[in-house]
Amino acid sequence: MLSTIAIESLKRRKTTAILTLLSITISISLLLCVDIIRSQVKTSFTRTVSGVDLIVGAPSGQLNLLLSSVFNIGTPTKGIEYKSIAALQSNKQVSWLIPLSLGDTHRGFRVVGTTNSFFDHFKYGDMQSLEMAAGSAFTQSLSTVVGADIAKSLGYKVGDKIIISHGLGSVSFNNHDDHPFTISGIVKKTGTPVDKAVYVTLQGLEEAHTGPKHSPTSMLGRKPADKAKEHEHEHEHEHEHDEHTEEHAAYNSEAFTPESVSVVMLGLKHRVTALQLQYQINQSKNEPLMAILPGMALAELWQIMGNVESLLLGLSGLIVICALIGLATMLLATMRERYQEIAVLRTIGAGPFTLLLLIQIEAMLLTIVSAALSLGLVAGLMSALKPWLSSTYGLFLSSPLFGQSSVIIILLILGCTYLVSLFPAVAAYRRGLHAGLNANS
Repeated sequence: MLSTIAIESLKRRKTTAILTLLSITISISLLLCVDIIRSQVKTSFTRTVSGVDLIVGAPSGQLNLLLSSVFNIGTPTKGIEYKSIAALQSNKQVSWLIPLSLGDTHRGFRVVGTTNSFFDHFKYGDMQSLEMAAGSAFTQSLSTVVGADIAKSLGYKVGDKIIISHGLGSVSFNNHDDHPFTISGIVKKTGTPVDKAVYVTLQGLEEAHTGPKHSPTSMLGRKPADKAKEHEHEHEHEHEHDEHTEEHAAYNSEAFTPESVSVVMLGLKHRVTALQLQYQINQSKNEPLMAILPGMALAELWQIMGNVESLLLGLSGLIVICALIGLATMLLATMRERYQEIAVLRTIGAGPFTLLLLIQIEAMLLTIVSAALSLGLVAGLMSALKPWLSSTYGLFLSSPLFGQSSVIIILLILGCTYLVSLFPAVAAYRRGLHAGLNANS
């Protein structure tokens, strides 16, 4: 009966109730959005690189190795010799290997020397593979593949030629003008550091620094090509300016032996062996090496950045509290208008405690309806923005959107509503007592 009376009372104050309901709905929606994005950003951040079991480089610290290899920030202090790369590739536990060579830039963007294995095996987000928005992977030694952000900001398209520069500055006076690279492909937008990097072949990168180098040794443990294939490759090289040949030539970017690389990413046949292989690499006596687990390193990095998410959550909580205070203010402001209503309720036998419960039920009804509307609003909004968030910001929303933290937030809001509603409820209680005293007198 009290719930029915509360609903009818809110209907009589429809305009005020709707405005209060809207205020609370927006506040709860904001808090839920911040909580969902906070948790999903953390998940997406730890999935900046996925499918890579180990990252190996020179001993320089776990975070430094992670930042240089995944986020293209900084650079390793020392490279890895080819003999160590060959030893890793020949390891029975290793399924594939991606070499990365760092240290150059193009108009302020990082240049990464690698092989086609990068585009075959590197994954991000929820084990998503890299896809080409245009063109293909490396087709010749002086091929380059650029990220989506670079292609958009600099207006590049497949077939354009670019010049890389030595060093990590945005302005360089040491450009490799004699070795222009031809764009063979543009990576589709990923929302990760891949979008802001220029990828070139290891062979082309070394030629740009030291001039052409020919080696019969196959990189990463592959067998040398036979004479017929070598002859075919030389024939193709003589006609490298022929567009038809460049498009259809089967370039083997891994058939080249670099003197050293900066970092190596490893994919294992069985992920359970990652810790064992990490220990073996870290204890290597041939060359000082350091192997890190990307997931653990990303989690450590997130702990350093986690204060920002707590600040956002706190600010959203304050907004909800302000909305609930507005609810209490609305209920208090209507006490004078409800004097006759309270008098009638007292006349038919409603006690002061009944009036207290009535006010609290009204407040709880408004908050419960607001919470339900907020859940539906946030779910629809996130579903509509999911493709845009993944392509623009690399935020990959995964189900379920509302986890344990969302339930805790709703319960806390209901608890706060109960506490805040005590102020107008006590006012109604006192008015009920005063009305009862007047009736008795």
